[in-house]
Amino acid sequence: MMGQTILVVDDEKDIVTLLEYNLQKAGFETIPALDGPDAIDIARSRRPDLIILDIMLPSMDGMDICKILKGDPDTAHIPIIMLTARGEEVDRILGFELGADDYITKPFSPRELVLRVKAVLKRQKGGEATNLLKKGDISIDLERREVFAGEASVNLTSREFELLTALVKGGGKVMTRETLLDLVWGEDCFVTDRTVDAHVKRLREKLGKYGKHIETVRGYGYRFKE
Repeated sequence: MMGQTILVVDDEKDIVTLLEYNLQKAGFETIPALDGPDAIDIARSRRPDLIILDIMLPSMDGMDICKILKGDPDTAHIPIIMLTARGEEVDRILGFELGADDYITKPFSPRELVLRVKAVLKRQKGGEATNLLKKGDISIDLERREVFAGEASVNLTSREFELLTALVKGGGKVMTRETLLDLVWGEDCFVTDRTVDAHVKRLREKLGKYGKHIETVRGYGYRFKE
């Protein structure tokens, strides 16, 4: 774990200090940022292993920051945990639609947050392998975490990458939303079935004409069909 860097983005200095203390105690290195523009610059220049991002920021909304970073090929792979005082389901769904990997509502337990950070990093590391996964027109380089649809490279967030990989590894069998939630988000991430639907929609859009390979099985779930 030593050497993994966490970018902490929050305009409240007390919260940044609290997060940095607990993360450093757990063995992580931290970089603080108090506003959106600084967070984006640091993410692009330092490439942290994970970003803890507050939604309510003064100069730029955290959702916008998430959208910018997940839309940039150089930073799209960096996991983002959204941190906010708002706890409505619509906010969580919007964050996940933009590519966020997890969501924690204030007030939070520092211990829980550290566990969430470790869980997200573990899932991402666990997705790495040294082989190429290919199904029809879709090629997935599990080591480089790259996806090609036909001859074109597809820019996916870490969660979209894991979702596509899970579907392709399914070998054509139908996978329920609950199964996909467990495989991609893990049991320690509290999200709903609608989160899977939102990510599948975005995944299809990014795959373009090859998105047709992800087939909806009404009332049950999804499957990857060659």
